Amino acid sequence: MSDDASLWSALADRHRRAIVALLLERPRPVGEIVEACGLSQPSTSKHLKVLREAGLVRVRQEAQRRVYALDPAPIAELDVWLAPYRKLWNRSLDALGHRLDEASGATSDGTSDDDTLDGDTSGDPEGPADHKGPITKD
Repeated sequence: MSDDASLWSALADRHRRAIVALLLERPRPVGEIVEACGLSQPSTSKHLKVLREAGLVRVRQEAQRRVYALDPAPIAELDVWLAPYRKLWNRSLDALGHRLDEASGATSDGTSDDDTLDGDTSGDPEGPADHKGPITKD
């Protein structure tokens, strides 16, 4: 990867992210990128230059056309850099899920305590309509 700052800077722009998303599908000539992004040719070329200088794309000449392709190496380096943050988010989301399960009364098998009371599977927290007194588990 060229420079971490230039990589992040290159990806900060929504038009450049759109170009990267297009190139994720397959290599494309400049004309297709211009058409897909709805930008002018000079503006698209400037964005492609920034992406190229950041090491995110490669260009090859095919007759009169310039074809751009995504370079996966910097993306892989970003993925490695993001891995600890992804783990942090996963742990946080798992903890949130457990708290929500506890708050809703769900058991570890995904069913609710209310689903198994007295054979009633209606989900009514009060149990069957004709039941008198407190509801207890068997």
